[in-house]
Amino acid sequence: MTRPSLVLYLDVVSPFAYLAFHVVRTSPAFEQCDVRFVPVFLGGIMKACGNTPPANIKNKAEWVGKERLRWARGFNVPMANEMPSGFPRNTIQVQRALSAVELLHPENLTETFATLYHISFVERKDIHTLDLIGPIFSKIFGETQAKEILTKATSDEVKKHLTAKTEEALAEGSFGLPWFVATNAKGDKECYWGFDHLAQVVDHLGLERPQPSIVSGRGWRAML
Repeated sequence: MTRPSLVLYLDVVSPFAYLAFHVVRTSPAFEQCDVRFVPVFLGGIMKACGNTPPANIKNKAEWVGKERLRWARGFNVPMANEMPSGFPRNTIQVQRALSAVELLHPENLTETFATLYHISFVERKDIHTLDLIGPIFSKIFGETQAKEILTKATSDEVKKHLTAKTEEALAEGSFGLPWFVATNAKGDKECYWGFDHLAQVVDHLGLERPQPSIVSGRGWRAML
């Protein structure tokens, strides 16, 4: 029998995508699952679906600020009390850089996502331009590879790749992030939106929900 698989579409602008990424990456629930993280452009998804950004909806921005902290505390995910500087930023440049990592150094994509999410949502630093992430990439890859990646990020190949992956997410039904595409061991595929549906993702994949622990926290008990 094949292992269950999970594709998780991500943009570093979304605090709920960060929550999903962190839990999927660190929770023992997903150790028996093949996981792939895919950079996409949330702004493109929102535009294609005619969605209004949460910051532009009355009362929703305040709700987002509170809800992300509730889930972060429940799952022991590091998260600053305040939003990142200048939130929300246009992340097209950093998402292209992540796409370049996906193409050139896919083995480092998870580490790169983790580093950028931490700098944004824990340290509250701005990461939305290539100039800002240059020093970060140099620490991860070394100066030579970082320069290669950031140069690649401006290429037509990478721009088309990010567009294609964003369109792929849309074709899977995405209208926001995080977007999960979960295929269980029987080959049955289901899609889910939002961190608050993570338990449904686990159940569909046939995985076991973790018991409360230092790593997993007590958040699973709050999920249906």
